[in-house]
Amino acid sequence: VNGIEIYSMKIDSKVTSRFAHNVITSRAVNRGNVHKEVFFDVELPKTAFITNFSMTIDGVTYPGTIKEKEAAKQQYEKAVSKGHTAGLVKASGRKTEKFTVSVNIAAASKVTFELTYEELLKRQFGKYEMFIKVKPKQLVKDFEIEVNIFEPQGITELEAEATFITNDLQNVIKKTFSDKKGHISFKPTLDQQRTCANCSQSVLDGDFTIKYDVKRTTPDNLQIVNGYFVHFFAPTNLPKLPKNIIFVIDISGSMSGREIEQTREALLKILDDIKEDDFFNFILFGSQVHTWKETLIKATPENLDEARKFVRGIYTEGMTNLHGGIMRGIDMLNVAHERNAVPKRSASIIIMLTDGQPNVGVSNTQDIQTHVKKAIEGRYPLYNLGFGYGVDYGFLEKLALENKGLARRIYPDSDAALQLQGFYDEVSKPILMDVELNYPENEISHLTKNTFKHLYDGSEIVVAGRFIDSNQNSLTVDVIGEGANDALSYTTQQDAEQTAKAFQEQQYIFGEYIERLWAYLTIEQLLDKRIAATGEEKENLTAEALDLSLKYKFVTPLTSMVVTKPEDSDNQDGIADKPIEGIAIITISSDLGTFLTLFSLLSAAPQVSYLLAAPPTWYTSVDGDPHFIISVPQKKDAICFNINEKPGAVLNLINDPVTGITVNGELIGDKTANNDVKIQNTYFGKLGIANKHLDLKLTVTTEKITVQNGNEKTGFTWLDSVTLQEEGLTLIINRKKNVVLKMGSGASFVIVLHQVWKKHPLHQDFLGLYTLERDQLSEQTHGLLGQFFHPIDFTILEVHRGSDPKKPDATMIVKNKELTVTRGWQKDFKTDPEHGVDIPCWFVHNNGAGLIDGVHTDYIVSSLF
Repeated sequence: VNGIEIYSMKIDSKVTSRFAHNVITSRAVNRGNVHKEVFFDVELPKTAFITNFSMTIDGVTYPGTIKEKEAAKQQYEKAVSKGHTAGLVKASGRKTEKFTVSVNIAAASKVTFELTYEELLKRQFGKYEMFIKVKPKQLVKDFEIEVNIFEPQGITELEAEATFITNDLQNVIKKTFSDKKGHISFKPTLDQQRTCANCSQSVLDGDFTIKYDVKRTTPDNLQIVNGYFVHFFAPTNLPKLPKNIIFVIDISGSMSGREIEQTREALLKILDDIKEDDFFNFILFGSQVHTWKETLIKATPENLDEARKFVRGIYTEGMTNLHGGIMRGIDMLNVAHERNAVPKRSASIIIMLTDGQPNVGVSNTQDIQTHVKKAIEGRYPLYNLGFGYGVDYGFLEKLALENKGLARRIYPDSDAALQLQGFYDEVSKPILMDVELNYPENEISHLTKNTFKHLYDGSEIVVAGRFIDSNQNSLTVDVIGEGANDALSYTTQQDAEQTAKAFQEQQYIFGEYIERLWAYLTIEQLLDKRIAATGEEKENLTAEALDLSLKYKFVTPLTSMVVTKPEDSDNQDGIADKPIEGIAIITISSDLGTFLTLFSLLSAAPQVSYLLAAPPTWYTSVDGDPHFIISVPQKKDAICFNINEKPGAVLNLINDPVTGITVNGELIGDKTANNDVKIQNTYFGKLGIANKHLDLKLTVTTEKITVQNGNEKTGFTWLDSVTLQEEGLTLIINRKKNVVLKMGSGASFVIVLHQVWKKHPLHQDFLGLYTLERDQLSEQTHGLLGQFFHPIDFTILEVHRGSDPKKPDATMIVKNKELTVTRGWQKDFKTDPEHGVDIPCWFVHNNGAGLIDGVHTDYIVSSLF
């Protein structure tokens, strides 16, 4: 491709006791006669940690080194300040993050990339799953996937499949397993990779998945190696516990359309899987909270039929009273247990689905967290499903982790109903409650999590630890829990000789794998605890996780990997990052190349405040149709959004209860409505600015400016050139151009007049509002514009080509939410009302959804004053 040939790509995976060590090696050659940029592009599982990376160019190896994030950031910024194009950034799918690195290589030169990552394979639905993304983007002469699995317990089944497998490729996957060993290889020839005879396109584009399980003669397996142990616990053939499950469903207006349809579809399928000894109920929350039944209901066939009718009738309404909905669910479960209305040996679960943010009732997320934690008191897990990208996912994650559950993002695709049902399937078969794995305190230090609220059928508990005496070679464990019929009490013993014996025949075990497994699991759990922690506790968790990340060379959200590479005899630095929530990692590039690449490198880097072009001045404004532009000086960038409302609507733009200043704007439309379009163009035709403390009002239309001071009114037209100074008011009218206004000690504004041809068949004159001194307003200032007078931060990730080649799309992380945004331009008419100046900004769609507090209709008021 473009003179660059990838002549070899090998994915070599070794799995020992569920812990996978993966090495991806890619070799490329520049067949051209000039230097070219070569990309190494890999998608990794979100649960994996990168542990090593290197590039070898003409026999010289350039390794990556892992550093604390701040130290790496300084090195990165130093490289950027010298004009080097070190970059990084992202990518995330449902299961993956993307690692991309590039380097210039000379004509006829070769480069080898080698990336290593590790992950603990999780057991779900009775199988361990290993996921490999295959996307070489061209035919590869020597392409191979090789996976070697070693399990001391023995392997019972082994599957390998790929989404891109055709009938011709089916036999290319080779798999064998016997006793403790399993082997899979996939090595298609060039012809087998082609989409058709003589085609140059590769069929290798999709997911390669390996699934297996192990023999279980006992409920658990204990392994001891060199002062560390790992304990796997997955009992079989236990009866299922009855469930008491409450579904708390968001029915606010933003869920309308496809989202509520998919929710209904998923709930109907879930109702088919609920067992007759289960209890359940539905709670719906919009502006109000509605319940299907006042108490939990047994899942009899009659009740299930009635529930299906109820689900089919769910519709959307109002705003988002999340606090009211979830508290109603908790109260219902609490009452059911207090009155013994549900079986004593039963598992209680709350599953909440929402696509928005709380904006009715208690809307402060910290207050909601406090109330929910106090109400649940650790009695049952709370699972939060965040639908789409408008949710405050960070809040949902904290809320779940504080209450022994987890959060999961539901992606707004055509299979969203299957995603919802799939999550329910994971938690629908509890077999044990209140599970504790107890180890001798005087023998063990640095133990990972060892208490679990529920254990679900087909899953597995993994606990790892370090011995105080590194020479200790035996361990006794007591396991207790509550089952469907009686309590579980189980004791197991193991010694290091038994483990060593099991591993004698194995030749490809990688290093001190149990020690690394312990470190991986410990870091993962510390990072989870850190999400919900505050203050000193958060600092301690951060320090501990950072120390382990550096010691064991894991790229985590606390560390970065710095790659130093050659560039015209000058070193150049790039950073590989592990982002929060698995959202963004890396692109390291040595040549900006194209417009889109420039955006990728500079605007998408979480550590860097650079952007392609900065607005000439920093202000917040609304103009045009109406276009809101929010400057973010610390990013040297801007965010913009539109509000689509009908003519006649009055929007609150600024409201400061401390200074008494308010600004409202009334919308006008085109002269004749176009019935062929769903959304009519609208503009501000009238602005009302008031200072309640001074009893001062200013009304600005496209024809005149009226000042009302108490009961006295003074009128001006746009043909006037006026400078007016009174107590608490400075007003300057620049004829046919703009009005400059300052009220009291508050903010200053510029109101711009846009005049169009009077005989224009469609358009009419309109106004724009620009803020100048906004720092004079108080911290309580709000409104569509006013809320952005406070500092706002955002991160841009995954810049990619959008539907318009000139306007790339990206993912924006703002207010702990993930939004899809588009790079574009809006006009600044402050100094040039006729032509304006183009301002680059990230455009937030759907009336600023996810960026503004609440929804845009919250800002509609009854009149200008």
